[in-house]
Amino acid sequence: MRAGFGQFREATPEYLRFAAQFGVKDVLLNSISLPTPNGHWELQDLVKLRLSVEQHGMKLSALENVPINLYDHIMLNGPRRDEQIENMIQTVRNIARAGIPIFGYHWMPSHVWRTPPALIRGGAVATAFDYDIAKTLPLTHDRVYTEDEMWANLEHWIRIITPIAEEEGIRLGIHPCDPPVAELGGIPQLLRSFDAYKRLVEIVPSDSNAIEFCQGTFSEMEDAAGEGIYDMIRYFGERRKILYVHFRNVSGQVPKFHEEFINTGYVDMYRAMKIYNEVGFDGFFIDDHVPHTHQDTAWGHRGRAFANGYIQAMIEAVTKGA
Repeated sequence: MRAGFGQFREATPEYLRFAAQFGVKDVLLNSISLPTPNGHWELQDLVKLRLSVEQHGMKLSALENVPINLYDHIMLNGPRRDEQIENMIQTVRNIARAGIPIFGYHWMPSHVWRTPPALIRGGAVATAFDYDIAKTLPLTHDRVYTEDEMWANLEHWIRIITPIAEEEGIRLGIHPCDPPVAELGGIPQLLRSFDAYKRLVEIVPSDSNAIEFCQGTFSEMEDAAGEGIYDMIRYFGERRKILYVHFRNVSGQVPKFHEEFINTGYVDMYRAMKIYNEVGFDGFFIDDHVPHTHQDTAWGHRGRAFANGYIQAMIEAVTKGA
């Protein structure tokens, strides 16, 4: 187990130097902006990204999220579905051939909806969600979609892309729906429960059909209460389905919650880290979202430094104390 840095939207020397100074070896780039003249990410651009990270002594271990407009018709069975599938297949092939081993993405054609933020420890500002407010917002697409059709679309995609990923030697993982509520803007949020993820990984049993394990979002799920979050970590960890972890904390579950400092939420992070260690998880942890602290940058350098240091210390506590 090791700490990484993520949520970089650009592989700039500033970000990469910052990560290298904290002693990490794994970098995750999130929602990067790459040209798509042919509807997919090009191999040469991906190779350049990998080399830019390697020049700072680290590894580009994962990419997370392509623009939604590259695969929204796949999610919603739109008229351009087959065209987008072919382009996404090429994107996955190019990521693998560029030497990047993991691709994480989501199944949320509605954008992530947030409601007014919360003030937490010392007046830090944290992202918050209130389902009562979100329910009043309008449809995000042309109509209301059903859960059955959204599952059919997801299953169609997983059955197509998993053999491609196996062939190319890349692992794919889906982020849970955040927030994990029944629907947003008329779109069912499929991946919102323990059972939904069990269903996902059984569509095609394969090492290439796995999970982008956002512990923060899993912790927001209704069935994460009590022992739930720890059961989820153990279940998917034992089955080697966790590609990497967004190691963050929250105040509770839907329908209303807010994000927290890594050490002030309801999840016992030491206990969680012990379970990852017990099940033999050998991937990396990133900080993911962090509260906005006094005089921090827009990206959150101070908050991320605190979270990354906490992660590194927690890994040492459970591995050296084992």
